[in-house]
Amino acid sequence: MQVTIDITRQQVEKIFGLDEYWCQCVAWSTTGTQKSQKAYIRIAYLRKNFEEEPQGKEVTLDQEVLLRCHPPEGVPQAEVEWQRNEDVINPGSDLNFFMTTDHSLVIKKARLGDTGNYTCVAKNIVARRKSNSATVLVYVNGGWSTWTTWSSCSAVCGRGWQKRSRSCTNPTPLNGGTSCEGQNVQKSACVATCPVDGGWSEWSKWSACGADCSMWRSRECSQPSPGTRGKDCQGLDLQSLNCTSEQCPQTVSGAEDVALYVGMVAVALCLTLLLIVVVLVYRRKKEDLDSDVADSSILTTGFQPMGIKPSKPENSHLLTIQPDLTTTTTSYQGTLRSRPHTTGKFSMTNGPLLDPLPNGSHTLHNGKLNSDPAEFVSRLSTQTYFKTLPRDVANTSYGTFNFLGGRLTIPSTGISLLIPPEAIPRGKIYEIYLTVQRKEDLRLPLAGCQTLLSPVVSCGPPGVVLSRPVILSMDHCSDACLDNWAVRLKKQNYEGTWEDVLLMGEELVSEPYYCQLEAETCRLFTEHLGTLALVGESLHMGAAKRLRLVLFSDAYCSTLEYNIRVYCMDDTQDVFKEVMQMERQLGGRLIDEPHILLFKDSYHNLRLSIHDMPQAHWRSKLLAGYQEIPFYHIWNGSQRYLHCTFTLERLSLSTCELTCQLCVWQVEGEGQSFSLDFNIAKDTRAVDAEFLLMDISATALAGPSAFQIPYLIRQKICSSLDAPCPNGADWRMLAQRLKLERHMSFFASKASPTSLILDLWEAQHFHSGNINQLATVMADIGKQEAMIFLVSDGEC
Repeated sequence: MQVTIDITRQQVEKIFGLDEYWCQCVAWSTTGTQKSQKAYIRIAYLRKNFEEEPQGKEVTLDQEVLLRCHPPEGVPQAEVEWQRNEDVINPGSDLNFFMTTDHSLVIKKARLGDTGNYTCVAKNIVARRKSNSATVLVYVNGGWSTWTTWSSCSAVCGRGWQKRSRSCTNPTPLNGGTSCEGQNVQKSACVATCPVDGGWSEWSKWSACGADCSMWRSRECSQPSPGTRGKDCQGLDLQSLNCTSEQCPQTVSGAEDVALYVGMVAVALCLTLLLIVVVLVYRRKKEDLDSDVADSSILTTGFQPMGIKPSKPENSHLLTIQPDLTTTTTSYQGTLRSRPHTTGKFSMTNGPLLDPLPNGSHTLHNGKLNSDPAEFVSRLSTQTYFKTLPRDVANTSYGTFNFLGGRLTIPSTGISLLIPPEAIPRGKIYEIYLTVQRKEDLRLPLAGCQTLLSPVVSCGPPGVVLSRPVILSMDHCSDACLDNWAVRLKKQNYEGTWEDVLLMGEELVSEPYYCQLEAETCRLFTEHLGTLALVGESLHMGAAKRLRLVLFSDAYCSTLEYNIRVYCMDDTQDVFKEVMQMERQLGGRLIDEPHILLFKDSYHNLRLSIHDMPQAHWRSKLLAGYQEIPFYHIWNGSQRYLHCTFTLERLSLSTCELTCQLCVWQVEGEGQSFSLDFNIAKDTRAVDAEFLLMDISATALAGPSAFQIPYLIRQKICSSLDAPCPNGADWRMLAQRLKLERHMSFFASKASPTSLILDLWEAQHFHSGNINQLATVMADIGKQEAMIFLVSDGEC
């Protein structure tokens, strides 16, 4: 017997409410009553919101990952499963996954394939809920591969460079992993063994005359033996000679020898006869041909034009010009890096580098060099390599130096060359020059965001052998923030092309160039002289170069029109000197102090305008509201300076007072304003009286007069500080006290770090250096040698 009953949820809730309830089946009869087990009835549900959802993570390879998940409250309790990119994860089939009792997912070792979106799924009989996806990113940090072997030396003979490289592929950075830190290329100096061509030894003595009536002698290719790709000896190493009848052993010839000699004579006679016949036939044919040509001329006699003589070619005189045997052509082979020791480029001898000065006109008195600069420049320009140098005597300095060193300075340009003691090898005397190139004369290739930051300076002659670095000082016009720039040092090689030789901030102590970039000056250490310049490439629009804004006007004005010239130039002393000299020739005068403007790489032009003039006395003849200089003319242009002219007109000749506001600004950038208030008739300041401080010091100083620290005292300081000291009282402390600790590795790479520090101090403080301040630094270090500085010049 089976009994069923249908009970709705509404019936139960009406009687019992929302509490859980139970049902029981009761059967009874006359014999008794039976009850079934209670069947409890509960309302099933599953809430929407998870108590804790998984969070995304970024982990490295092989790292353990824990993703937490607390499912929503529900009846019955929800079951939990995990999905990756909508695919269900089965920990049973992939042992790298593990699910904890609290429903969290554990990835034991993160693999690249485990990158994805992970979702926690909760479900029961009522509903199915999904959490927000949590992104797991497994990234790989880059690692360097092993270094490659060193490349072959770039030089065929002498000093050159070799490099090796590595790549960030062990492993390759993936999914946002960090790239490798450090250099991917290393360079090192190398010296290539020069090829040695073989040479013959002396011939040996002649051997005794042999049975074949000949004797021989030999020689060997051993003086020297060929080496390092050198050429073998050319010629024979064995020489034979017939013996004379007296030396030749007498032998009795047999019948066979007689027959042989007779046959050879017969053959020789036949060949002689054949040759005679051929010659006779050739001469006969030639005579017949000549007679035919002579006879044919008779046929054309009557047709020759009369009165016309054959004229010579117009350029017949060119045939008499002798070929120029003094001009030679050279070709450069190898990498685009200058090789001063390459044969055929610039040969160095033990004699003077240049032809000696005639009649002894070049003398040295009290450390100052006296000579005729024009004569030197003229003589220098006759040399093969120096024909491209400018013949600008005012911007050229030169001198003759030995191991005591010296200094070359171009006045009022901020350009100098310090030749430290011992830089020139003992026993050598070099004639060295220093000159500044005009930007128009020497076009520098600039591309993209590149701009010239310094003057183009030539020092030389190139190829001189130096024992230690010299220091070239020159101004620059960058904002001196290497985060904004990629500043490169460029050098012109022997073919006239420019090549990068140094990237600021990534200097290697093994390279032949090292640079200290100060706020306005660049100090370059180098053992290779040549034509150099600083070129900057902006890394973002925040990079700025300094422009110097200078105002000039006419010193005298007798007409109604009055001109104000505004110059925009790189903030370097050499350009300012050039503009001053030009305005001096034009009769101009400064009407205000120069202003500095930071010109950014924002592609915006420079604008100039004039305002606030008294309209009752003055008016501007400018038709537009402002003048504009294009951005690229300033950033990439070949001109060293640009200027705009404002033409003003006074309404009466009696008007002499001028007040106005002149503004110069970069569009959407920085600007400068000049407040002008002066008398055009009375204010007659000379252009070089106040702002152009002419450097009256000697352009060339040789020996001790070029240095503030006496030579013997310098040697004592170096011997005292070069040796490492346990308490740090050595050259390292000297560098720290002079704020040169950034260059510690460069100093440490040299045989005498102290001498380089003192060289840099001399280059920085030649005009303004206080020797007592250096003595104080030495006293702080604890070296008694500092007391020597306090000795007067007379006692030294």
